[in-house]
Order: sequence, then structure tokens, then C-alpha cells
Amino acid sequence: MFKISSRSRLALFLALTLLIALLSGCGGAKPNETTAEAAGAEGQSKTGQTKEITIAEPVHSTGYLPLYIAIHKGFFDGLNVKAVTLSGGSAHTNAVLTDQAFGFIGGPEHNAFAEVKGANLRAIVNIVNRGNVYLVARSDLQPSQDIAAFMKGKTVAVSQYGGTPNSIIRYLAKEWSLELGKDLTLKEVDNGAIPAVIQQKQAEVAVVSEPVLTQGIQEGIWGEPFYNVPQELGPYAYSTINIKEDNITKDPDTVQKFVEGIQKGLEFLRDNKEESMEIAKEEFPTMKPDLLEATIDRSYKDQLWEYTGQITEESVKNALAVVQAAGLLKDDTIGYDDIIDTRFVK
Repeated sequence: MFKISSRSRLALFLALTLLIALLSGCGGAKPNETTAEAAGAEGQSKTGQTKEITIAEPVHSTGYLPLYIAIHKGFFDGLNVKAVTLSGGSAHTNAVLTDQAFGFIGGPEHNAFAEVKGANLRAIVNIVNRGNVYLVARSDLQPSQDIAAFMKGKTVAVSQYGGTPNSIIRYLAKEWSLELGKDLTLKEVDNGAIPAVIQQKQAEVAVVSEPVLTQGIQEGIWGEPFYNVPQELGPYAYSTINIKEDNITKDPDTVQKFVEGIQKGLEFLRDNKEESMEIAKEEFPTMKPDLLEATIDRSYKDQLWEYTGQITEESVKNALAVVQAAGLLKDDTIGYDDIIDTRFVK
């Protein structure tokens, strides 16, 4: 009788998960893509050769602007890089594990999850260096200075279990000595449903990120954040570029070129705000200009980006502490060197 090994079953599961995500992304609308060709730029090689690189992203986010800038400006020497949005759980991670993508944008804790299961992923360069979420209260409520007291008895609208925003609210509940299900209730929904949940008074508090944050403020759904995670938690490896360790050992030249391109994108974002805004408008054409500008301004103010591309031990320690407190990572022996490799960041 034909038997399937556990390794084969895992590979089949990942492939099916990715296929479902791709089909979901293709349903009705083309998955969001950022390509050099579409942006009018191309990663021209000094030798005249180019290599195709795909980066999977869980959402199309203003936080990932350094990557979009690098693509638009043709900062990747010899590489033709495109970003493809694969929403839905771990689809972006699975795309890398099944060799459908070179890398994914996400927290390095996903590398720790993979490490536990026997896969080897490494974060090679930083993109978002703060916990990029904010706590907001429904507009008819006035949060008190005592955050823990205010939160007690509340229902919080948050994205699904397993994602970093969900992990952060679980971590904070523990910090505030609030027991989930007793002192604090989580209403886990898709990101896009959070404003409606608050408007329908199914929850009093929401965990949101940009641009939903500013959009909700402008529409009067909630007020300014009463808890600013980027400022409160400090350096936090929220979104790094993660690749298979095999690609580091087998093709270091490609990894070096990619990291250098991202670093140029980060430096450009630091030094050229106005032109960066113009690229953001191209990436988010349906957003109102004033909303987009407010979103980007908040990101600069909250020090969202680490412009050198370095991933510090402190930022990784914070990221792992959150998922461990949330119960997503039970192995506390996994450390910085198991999931990070910044040898290419100069």
C-alpha cells in the first residue's frame, strides 16, 4: 500500500496552503504586485544580466515603503524584484518554504516557529523596527490614565490569532495582569472588519495599524491612540526580510545585492520625504492624499524604520518575548543567532 512520509505530508500541506492563498488572491482581482517594470525602473546589472526575485508580503503596507522605493528606483543591481501580496495566515511564509518566493516580509518570530518544525529561515535585513500597531477606543469612550483599569472588562477587536497584532494584545494583557476571557475579551476578525465591529458596538477597543488607524480617526470611529505600541515597546523586529538559510550559503551574491538594495531604499526614505511620498501615492492610489500623508508622518514620528537595515538583539528579544508570552512560541532556547543573519548589512 502506498505510504506518505511525514515530511511529504508537510510539503503537500504547505503546497496546498499556498495554492489556496494564491487562488484566493486571484479571485476577482489580480493579487497586488509591485514590480520594477510597472514602476518604470529595472534592476540593471553591471554585467547586463538580471535575476528574478519574488518577495511575499502578508498585506500591502505603508510600513514596507523601503522595499517599494527600492523597486521603483531600481536599487537592486542585477535583480528584478517584485513584491506579491499573499494574505491569509502563513501564506507568505509558506511561499518561501515551498520555493515559490525568495523571501517574505514578516516578523523573525516566524523563523523561530519554522526552527521548531525543523526548517531553517534567517532574517537578513530590517524593514519595520517598531511594533506597528496602536490601541484605540471607540469615540464615545474616554480612556483613563490607568490603562489596566480602563481595559478591564473591555472587548477588543483584533486580527486573527497567530498574527503579531494579536500576539501583542495578549502580551499586554499579561503585562496588565488581565486574564483573557475573564477580564478582557478578544473579538478576532479580519483586519478589514475591525472598523465595522467598533461602529456596531461589538467592541470598545481596537488594535489597528496604518492606514486604518488614521482613516478611523478621520471618520470619527475612534480617537487618537491611547496606547502607542511603537513608542511603548521601543525597538521591535516587527518586519524583516526572511529567506531560506540555504540561499545564504548557495547564493550569497544575490543575497548581498538584495540587502544593498533595501539599504538604499531605507536611506532614500530617510533623506527624500517628498519623493518617497510620491512613490507611496503610486503604491496606494485609492488612498486620499491627506490620509496617506498623515499615515507617513506618523510613521516618521514613531521611528518606524531603522535606516541602516540592522536587526539589533534588543529588537529581536522584544519580538520573541511577545510571542512567548502569547503562548505561540514555547521553546525558550531559540535565540538571535538561530533566526537572524545580518552578515550582508554593511
